[in-house]
This record gives sequence, C-alpha cells and structure tokens, in this order.
Amino acid sequence: MRRLTILTWHVHGSYLEALGRTGHDFVVPVKPGRPARYGGRPAGVAWPDSIREVPADAVRDLDVDLVLYQHELNWTVDQHELLSDAQLRGPRLFLEHDPPRQHPTDTVHAVDDPDVLLVHCTAFNALMWDSRRTPTRVIDHGVEVEPGLLATLELERGVVVVNDLATRGRRLGADLVAQARDVEGLPIDLFGMHSEALGGLGEVSRRELVRRETAYRFFFHPARYTSLGLGVIEAMMLGLPVVGLATTELPTVIEHGVSGVIDTSPARLWDAMRELLADRGLAEELGRNGRRVALERFGIDRFVADWDAAFREVAGVPRAAGRVGNPRSTAGRGDTVGRRARTETTPLIGASR
Repeated sequence: MRRLTILTWHVHGSYLEALGRTGHDFVVPVKPGRPARYGGRPAGVAWPDSIREVPADAVRDLDVDLVLYQHELNWTVDQHELLSDAQLRGPRLFLEHDPPRQHPTDTVHAVDDPDVLLVHCTAFNALMWDSRRTPTRVIDHGVEVEPGLLATLELERGVVVVNDLATRGRRLGADLVAQARDVEGLPIDLFGMHSEALGGLGEVSRRELVRRETAYRFFFHPARYTSLGLGVIEAMMLGLPVVGLATTELPTVIEHGVSGVIDTSPARLWDAMRELLADRGLAEELGRNGRRVALERFGIDRFVADWDAAFREVAGVPRAAGRVGNPRSTAGRGDTVGRRARTETTPLIGASR
C-alpha cells in the first residue's frame, strides 16, 4: 500500500504523535523562532520518524497527497500564506480538536466547503458545531500507554493534570481544584505547565507523568467545557479511577459508579473522592472497569485504522484489504454522531458493588 505524504501543522503534539502511527509520512512546517503552530518537533519528545520538519517557505514546493488542517488559523491565515494553488485545491481534511467556544450551539465552523472532510474527535463536538455544508465524521481518540504499566493506587491522594490552569480559569475548572484543595481539604496534587502558580508540581515529561500517576488513588478531571482529554483516557488505561464533571463527552465514556465517577454536583464529587480515599478496593474496582472501557473504545489500532480510512478516502487511494475501523465511530461522510444509549447515573458510587 502506498504511503501518503500529508502536510499538517503542530497544534497538539500528543495527537500528532498518534497520527504518526498510521504509517503515512507527515511534513510539519517550521518558522524561525518556532512560534505557535510552527514549533515543529518538541525537544525530548519521541515522535516517530514519519513526522519530519520542513521550512515554512518551502511548503509550496512539496508534492503532498493531502493537507490536514488542525486550527482555525490554519484555515483562515496559514494556508493562504504557505500553500500553492494546487495544494489549496487538492484533497483536504480539517481536524477539529475542540467544541465551539463563542456559543455552545450556534457557532458556525470556519470551514464551509463540501469538498473538505471535517473530522471531530468526539461526537459531542460534532453535535454542537454548526458545520453547514461540510461533511463530518467522528474519529475517537487513540491512546497507548507503556505495556504492563498499571495503577497501584497506594497513595491516598488524587491527581489533576491541566496545562495553564491559572489562565484557563473556570472553563477548565480552576475554581473547582481550589475548592477541593483549600475548602474541602482534599489531598490533590496538580501537574501541568505553569501549575506552580497554583501550588502545583509543574510540568514533567509525558512518560514520567504517566508513571507517577499510577500511585494516586484517583484522577480528577475538573473541566466544565472542553473536548475529551487524552489525559483522562490515559488514566483510565492505567486503571486509575476518574472523577469528573458529567458534561460534554465524558458521560458517554464513564458510567457513574461502575467505570468511574461523574456528576454535575461538586459536593457529590467531593464525597466520592473521600470514599475512594477510604476504600482502596472500590478504587481498584472502578479503575479496572474503566481500563476495560478505555482499551475497547480508544485502542491505538482502531484509531490507526479509522484515520487510514479517512486519509485514503479523501486522497482517493484504496485501503488495505481487511482493515476495518471502529464500529463506534461514525465512519461515513455526512454522519455526525453515533453512540449507544447510556444508563442513567446513580447517586452513590458504592451502590453498584
């Protein structure tokens, strides 16, 4: 099968690293000083060799099979500065990482083009964006953790991982982290870029962070309104029980009291945290069930198959025989969302034991 050459930008490093597993070649433009979207390969990050840097001013001379946009500015600004006429007219996809920010239901997506495939990483995001004429598809995240690495849960503390939480505020739950720690007195450690401003432990490498997370009793996801974070899925794959708000995509991933804890009441989340701290067996049960869900839904092989299918479809190149995507994904052009019905959440996490 022919490898495709795909032009894209560095927007989310972990996601791009996962895309590199598809077996296709990615070229990423860089500019002097490495500003936003042109930072290229981060120092100390083990991107696969299939992702390579190219000077931004050389992009128009490249022979690429398709262009993958990942940010609104890629579409409104970058493509007009960098791409040749042939690249502007050629096969194109837009990967939308986030739900709409301006208004949750009435925001019109920047792409309005029936010849571009708009890919969302959650069904919730696809539901909320007004995509107008643009065909859409949902491809769930694909995550892989180090083989054999499992949560031990021996540390009677919770962990939060959010970059720049101090500046991202209520949307990512800065107030809830402060309330849990300072008002409720819950033992929670905070990791992430610039987390020191909130009394956190700072930024550590992804590999080291995942290893350190295994000791904690639970993973707290405080975001009110965001896409489904890769960190949440990583925690689940480790067998680390997730405690989070029952908003956006998370209720389709976690069944309350069975594979994690979700609720819209912070007070009930605090109670659940205390229960997990006091009952390691309960934490092990929820973590084990959550791990099973994450492995089934967010495996890297399914992710690779889904993206390979999308790339080849848009580029007009046949797929490998026998390669199938995720039955949960909405794989057809024009599809938007597709999820099985979820059970109603229960009020107490111990009720199902």
